[in-house]
Amino acid sequence: MLYLLDAAAAGAEGAVPSAGSSGLMTIIMLVLMLVVFYFFMYKPQKKQEKETANMRNSLAVGDEITTIGGIIGKIISIKDETILIETSGDRTKIRLLKSAVRCVDVKAEDAE
Repeated sequence: MLYLLDAAAAGAEGAVPSAGSSGLMTIIMLVLMLVVFYFFMYKPQKKQEKETANMRNSLAVGDEITTIGGIIGKIISIKDETILIETSGDRTKIRLLKSAVRCVDVKAEDAE
C-alpha cells in the first residue's frame, strides 16, 4: 500500500522514486498516521474519561442516577468510593461503587 502511495507521489512529480525518497516517504506516512490516531482516537477518549470522572466526583445526595447496569435510583448517602441509592416505591436500598454510575439524570438542586 505504501509502495503504491509512494509510486503515485513520484508519478505526480514526474520522476522515478529513489531508495532514499522511498524511506523518507514511509517515515512521513507513519508519522502522519500517528498524528491522525492521536487526534481522532486518543484525545477524545481522554476527554470523555475526564468528563466521566468529574461527573462521578460531583455526585451529591438527592441526585437521581442511572447505573451501568440500568438501575435507576436516588442517592441517599455517599462515602469514599461507594454510594447508597434508594430505588422503587418500596424504598429498596442498594450500595454501589461510584464507578458503576453511568449518568446523573436529575441533579439534587434541579429536583427541588
